[in-house]
Amino acid sequence: MSWVGLQVRRFAALVLICTACACTPLFENHGYAPADTDLEAVVVGQTTREELPDLIGRPASSGVLSDSGWYYVQSRWRTYAFKAPVEIDRQVIAISFSDSGTVSNVERFGLQDGKVVALSRRITESNIKGISLIRQLLGNFGRLSAEQVVN
Repeated sequence: MSWVGLQVRRFAALVLICTACACTPLFENHGYAPADTDLEAVVVGQTTREELPDLIGRPASSGVLSDSGWYYVQSRWRTYAFKAPVEIDRQVIAISFSDSGTVSNVERFGLQDGKVVALSRRITESNIKGISLIRQLLGNFGRLSAEQVVN
């Protein structure tokens, strides 16, 4: 085998390895959700809000109404080549509190429990479509009275 043939084979092997690596999916983890073994330490009706950080850690977010609940959210995303990332797993742990500050409920939700929420975008339409800037400026002259200009 000649030296050129050996170099061509090495280059082809390098291209093949780079192509295989580029097509490997990448996984990213975001957030934190305590494991079931950690949640076993939380006793409904006995564990207080002050004890919870020492048992399972602080939450990523909490309820908006007087800190009524804590929410732990963890997501796993897969990115494959040039495609947009896809969320393949989501765990949400919702911990509710009673008025006395003790844990009243612990729930786990997955990606399959999620629902798409349609957000309403209310945009005020402009009534000046098709009117040029000069026409808009000149159109205001007829609306002004002498009293408005003086005062």
